[in-house]
Amino acid sequence: MSSTLMYLAATGMLVIINKIQPSQLAEEQRKATRLFQDLYNQIETTLSIGHPSAIDVKEAIDKVLALDKAYPLPLLEVMLEKFPTCVEPAVWWPQQRRRQPNRVSDNGNDWNSKLEEEMKEIMGVLGRKDQEEYIRLGKKALKLNKFLAISGPFLTGLAAIGSAFVGSSPSHGSWAAMLGIVGGALASVVNTIEHGGQVGMVFEMYRSNAGFFEYMQESIKSNLTETETGRRENGELFEMKVALKLGRSLSDLRNLAASSSLKADSDEFASKLF
Repeated sequence: MSSTLMYLAATGMLVIINKIQPSQLAEEQRKATRLFQDLYNQIETTLSIGHPSAIDVKEAIDKVLALDKAYPLPLLEVMLEKFPTCVEPAVWWPQQRRRQPNRVSDNGNDWNSKLEEEMKEIMGVLGRKDQEEYIRLGKKALKLNKFLAISGPFLTGLAAIGSAFVGSSPSHGSWAAMLGIVGGALASVVNTIEHGGQVGMVFEMYRSNAGFFEYMQESIKSNLTETETGRRENGELFEMKVALKLGRSLSDLRNLAASSSLKADSDEFASKLF
C-alpha cells in the first residue's frame, strides 16, 4: 500500500510539473527580462536626448503591452501554452508603424537600389534558412517533450497499479511486482531525460530564436515597403545594425547577399550568433 501511495503521489506531481514545465517557464522569463531591460535602455536614451514626443510615449506603451502579451507573468490562468498544436515564432513587438520623416534626407537617407537589393536578399536568407531551421528544430523538440510529458505519469500510473496487486494472488503477484519495478525505473529514466535535459527550455529557445529572425525580417520589410526614403531608418546605420544583430561585419553581410543572389539554394545561414 505504501508503494502504491508513493507512485500515485509521484504521478500527481509529474502531471503538475509537466503542465507547468519549469525549465521552459524559466527560459520565457529570462527572455522577457532581457527584452524589458532593452526597452528600459531605449526609454532612457530617449529621455537623455530630451523633448520626448507623444509618439515616443505611444510607441513605448505599445512595446510594453506587446511584451506583456508575449511573455505574461507565470500565473496558471495566463501562462503560455506549453504544448501548442503548431510551432510559431515568438512575437514580442507591436505592429510596425509608419515612421516620421527624418530631418536630414537630402541624400535619399543613404538608401540606394544596391542597398535595397542587399536587404531583400538578407530577408530571403533569414526566412528560408534561419527561421525555417529553428521552426523545424522547435517542432522536433515539441514532439519529444510531449512524448516525455505523457510517458512519465503513464509509467508511474502503471507502476501504481502493479504495486496495488502485489500479493493479491500467487499467480499474478510476480507480474504485478515486475510491473511496479519496471514502470518505476522507466519513469525515472523518462523524467531524467525530460527535466534533466531541459527539453522544454530547448523548445522555448528555438521558438524565441525563430521570433528574432521574424523580427529582423519585419524590420527590413517595413523599411523597404516605405516609398518615402525620408521616413526610413538611415540606410548606412540600418545596414550596420542588421550586420551587428546577425554577428557579421559589413563586408561579410554584403558577401552573403551577393552569394545568395547568385545561388538561391546556398547552405549558408544569415546569423552567426546562434
